[in-house]
Amino acid sequence: MDKYIGRMLDNRYEILEVIGSGGMAVVYKARCHRLNRLVAIKILKDDNLEDEDFRRRFHAESQTVATLSHPNIVSVFDVSTSIMADYIVMELIEGISLKQYMEKKGTLNWKETLHFAIQIAKALEHAHSRGIVHRDIKPHNVMVLKNGSVKVTDFGIARMMSKGNTLTKEALGSVHYISPEQAKGGRVDSRSDIYSLGVVMYEMMTGRPPYDGDSPVAVAIKHINGGAVMPSLLNPNIPGGLEQIIMKAMTHEIEDRYVSATKMLADMDEFRKDPTILFDYNAPPLDAVTRLARPSVEPQTTAQRVEEAASGQKRRPVPPPERRTPPPSPRKRQEEEKNNRTATIAIIACSLAAVMAIVIFLVMLLGGIGNRETLVEVPNLLGLEFEKLPEYEDFDIIFEEEHDESHPEGIIFEQTPKAGEKVNPGKIFVTVSKGPVPEVIKMTELKNLPQVQAEKILTDLALNLDIRIEEEFSETVTKGNVTRTDPEQGAELSAGQKITLWISAGEEIKTGAMPGLEGATLEEAKTILEKQKLKLEIKVEELHDSLVEAGVVIKTEPQKGEPLETGKEVTLYVSKGPQLTKMPNVVGMNIDTAITVLKAAGFQTPDIELVESDKDPNTVISQSAEKNTEIDITTQIVLQVSKTPEEETPTAVTKDVVIQLGSSAAEADCKVTVARDGQVVYTGTVQKGTESITLKDQTGLGNVYYEVVINDQDGWIEKVSF
Repeated sequence: MDKYIGRMLDNRYEILEVIGSGGMAVVYKARCHRLNRLVAIKILKDDNLEDEDFRRRFHAESQTVATLSHPNIVSVFDVSTSIMADYIVMELIEGISLKQYMEKKGTLNWKETLHFAIQIAKALEHAHSRGIVHRDIKPHNVMVLKNGSVKVTDFGIARMMSKGNTLTKEALGSVHYISPEQAKGGRVDSRSDIYSLGVVMYEMMTGRPPYDGDSPVAVAIKHINGGAVMPSLLNPNIPGGLEQIIMKAMTHEIEDRYVSATKMLADMDEFRKDPTILFDYNAPPLDAVTRLARPSVEPQTTAQRVEEAASGQKRRPVPPPERRTPPPSPRKRQEEEKNNRTATIAIIACSLAAVMAIVIFLVMLLGGIGNRETLVEVPNLLGLEFEKLPEYEDFDIIFEEEHDESHPEGIIFEQTPKAGEKVNPGKIFVTVSKGPVPEVIKMTELKNLPQVQAEKILTDLALNLDIRIEEEFSETVTKGNVTRTDPEQGAELSAGQKITLWISAGEEIKTGAMPGLEGATLEEAKTILEKQKLKLEIKVEELHDSLVEAGVVIKTEPQKGEPLETGKEVTLYVSKGPQLTKMPNVVGMNIDTAITVLKAAGFQTPDIELVESDKDPNTVISQSAEKNTEIDITTQIVLQVSKTPEEETPTAVTKDVVIQLGSSAAEADCKVTVARDGQVVYTGTVQKGTESITLKDQTGLGNVYYEVVINDQDGWIEKVSF
């Protein structure tokens, strides 16, 4: 078991459970007993405590993040360094990471992508305005809340931007999302975060990052070399303007990217207002960064799209046949020839002269360079598997696909020009077999597949199917996935047929009311909640309570009568019984010292009885609980204290008592509570700068002790002599 679970840090934070772990620290769920709220606490790992560099980075993180305050950035509440642990206290996020959300939903639509990207960009805009670069933007570090908003977390490798800020010795961030300059160990700035955001948007729209490989080094090299597949080749539904924004953010050269998150947000806002917009970035970016640089003819077949998506390179499709103008009628042709005979003769003469001049020039030119041979032999591609063709230095391979009974799918069965011919370097046109014409296409199994993937499978059948979408509740199928189809698996399909996909809307939300569970045992409470049949998420928090027997429910969240719904989290606070502690021995101590010792042990201010004694005045003569006995920490301790000699014939005195507040109210208004002998004699809020309060007409005998408490937290004992 983790050594921190169940422990109390700084007598305030109770560690409940582990919720995550990183390279430097472990993140725990904890309860702040001072403010009675749940928080996340990041504690530095033990193996890093002796490493001063790790500790420096850990504390740099907390100081850096503490300067940020934005609704899309996780907040930091507290920072502490002690012998027990080095930790920071952060806002507890109830949600899932963007990575988990993407894995659950598959490819996102452009509206969701834009919704998330705008919030991430706003977080970066705020951080960059404070001189902070995140350096590790990735879906794992973006939390999606239940209301659809997102918060960027883990600024653990962020640094203040400065000259010479490089990554020469540290490989930070996830390799699938790092910028080229990070991969090369070069200097980074806010534009590196913009590149990573572009990669995240690319993955949201296509379901995969732009670069992948067998090892982190291989992926890093691809980032350095650039040339990602256009996202529209993987998802044809991406709008052109959004694709331009993604690819501009991902531009290989840092100078060609958005200069700031603010500029990127401006383009996203323009696109949000008009999803048909296309941007003009003046100069076309590298290797087809925008639609303008893409070939004008899109792939004509599914195989072409798959081949291009897998290879990351686009083969040029067969150009469409030239349009031919119909020949003129005989009468019109005769008329034109008659009217233009003179012009034709002149043109022919000029053309002949020009041709002769060109021929003479070429003969001279070719003779001058030695009549070097430029023809090359056409390779034989017939019978080869198209996917495994090598690269040809002199030829581009242009392909089309056709069904063919005689050749397996993927095999080349026609080529132009033919093998062995001597031609100038250029193009070879080939026809690739799609295999025999399928006699019957049947409905495939689509249950449990994401809606986008199921629709793509049906579209790729090339039957122009009429796909309809219906929603229904399901307890077994993930929300957004297919529950059933009409027609069912195995049914024959025909062109234009209506297909209905039923998509899971998740489990039907049922409602109820929270029962009263106070006083029930833990097992009884769980049984009662299970009878609600709402599949509630039951969590148990254990607390010390002097009045409630161990194992019995003290309170619940939500409280009795509040609404419940399917899957809601219910917290049961269960008694651990009284908190026992050893009674210290304060006999013989001065009363002031005794009170300090008792409060340090966790007891409240003791009751004091003055007695006659031969001991020095104000000396503790006896205590109500024996030393070293285990007693409830809430037990009220009574101390007998020796009187002063002049108190042998005591006379009560009445006077005004002035309580000095010192620096307690120097900075802000505060609540002040004063108690005497366990009774509150004053409570109220004093204004900032108040130095003291006066208690009117106080009657006492000898030394009287007043307990002063500020804001229900800090306090001290004020001794007043009467």
